[in-house]
Amino acid sequence: MLSKELKEEIIVKFGGSEANTGSSQVQVALLTARINDLQDHFRANKKDHASRRGLLQMIGQRRRLLRYLKNNDLEAYRALILELGLRK
Repeated sequence: MLSKELKEEIIVKFGGSEANTGSSQVQVALLTARINDLQDHFRANKKDHASRRGLLQMIGQRRRLLRYLKNNDLEAYRALILELGLRK
């Protein structure tokens, strides 16, 4: 689980202000942080299939948000994936 301080830091970094929580960049950054946090959980709990389903839903949501961002603002998309390290 992400701490409140970490969430606020991500929101300010990717959204510009604390009130800008709905932008696609902020949502993708928060989902990425949650996904990375859950990956540590799955290394320790290999048989937790119920939580794995939630992880796959988060990955799908992030993929849809990235597709939306790519179609509407290509430069912001490229900057975001560079900063988050999503593509290799």
